[in-house]
Parts: sequence; structure tokens; C-alpha cells
Amino acid sequence: MEKDTFRAAEWTYKELFLLLFLILVIVPIGIEYLLQGYLYDVFQNKLYAGTLTGFIMAIVFMLGLYLVALKPHHIGWDAVGIRRFSRKYWKLIIVSTIVLIAASILIVILMELVHIGAENSKTEALQQDITWFTFSIGFISAAIISPIYEEIFYRGFLYKWFRVKWGVGAGMLCSSFIFTIVHLPTYNTLPVNFASGIIFAWTYEKSGSVLPAMIVHGVFNGLAIILTALG
Repeated sequence: MEKDTFRAAEWTYKELFLLLFLILVIVPIGIEYLLQGYLYDVFQNKLYAGTLTGFIMAIVFMLGLYLVALKPHHIGWDAVGIRRFSRKYWKLIIVSTIVLIAASILIVILMELVHIGAENSKTEALQQDITWFTFSIGFISAAIISPIYEEIFYRGFLYKWFRVKWGVGAGMLCSSFIFTIVHLPTYNTLPVNFASGIIFAWTYEKSGSVLPAMIVHGVFNGLAIILTALG
């Protein structure tokens, strides 16, 4: 791991609160509710509306992060973990992926035992009209777009912020908790979201780069989309 990966950044509570306000207030109200509702009226399709909403969210997240945490401090994207990683970390990627899949299967089994289904509106929208086009849209959104901006923001910025201020354990728990609550109101996915947040943060901690976590995240989401389409 690069020695300076988690060096103390110049970020303060100001950057944290501004970006939390962005993802917990502005994005849910302005994009996920108002904009997505408008897009659904236009497309009359939850998958199309949701995918375009996700793409716009990715732009807003990255632009907000750049304007609030990077540009004012004259630092580059490597400060949020966008950096090359050693080939030795491919073993970490494989192990993390296997652990995440196993943990998710166990969580889903436990949820089924207490009669909590794992389906949600996104998977239902994909299953309702499966074609190569809709599958491709869902796959690109879940396995490519989401892992890129989510790992940069939730691990690259949030995990690092909490990790530098309060330590590794607090960093993992706090960043994973926030990563979980932003997935509301899909309550039945929250346990998996929290577990995956811990594993992604651990992967970032070990490698010093968010790229391995992006790969694990992308593979996991991609497998979920494939299984949804097959189901």
C-alpha cells in the first residue's frame, strides 16, 4: 500500500457536511424523487428512468466531490484513491469477491427464513421486460457506472475522511452505514449493502487504491444482474 494513501488530508467537517447534505438531501429530493418522477412520465419505464437517473447522479456526485473536496485544496483524484495498484492485489480482489458473494448468500438465506424477500423495484423492472437492450442498460448501470462513482465517493472520500479522523474501524462502520442508508427505501437490500460497504472499505484499506474495490463491486453487481435476468 502506498505510504501516503491515508495521509492526513486538509479536509474538515465543512467538506464532510457539505457532501453529506448533497447525497442525503439534494440527491434524494432533487434527483431520485423529482427528476426520476419526471423521467418516468417521459419514458413510462422504470428501468430507463432509473438508469438515466443513476447516470445523472454519478455526474452530480463526482462534480460535487471535485468542487468541494479536491479543487479548493488543489489536490488531484489520487487523493480519493484513483491510483494504480500492484498486481499482487489481484489475490485480494478474488478473495474479497468470494467473501462478498458468500456473505450475501448467507444474508439472503437468513432474510428468507424470516420471510423478507430480496426482490426490489429495480430487479422487478428488469425482469418485466428482458431484452438484450434492457439487459445491457441494467448491466452497464449496475456493473460499471455505479461501482465507479460509488467507490470514489464512499470509499475514496468518506472512508478516508473517517479513517483519518477516527481510525480504521470507525471509518469502515461510518462509511458503510452512510452507504447503506442512501439505498433507502429498498429496505430488503440494506444488510447486503452494509456488508458490501465493509468489504469494499477493507479492500481499499489493504490496497491503497479504490480500483480493486471497483472491480469487486462491479463483478458482484454484474453477477446480480445476470442472475436477475436468468431468474
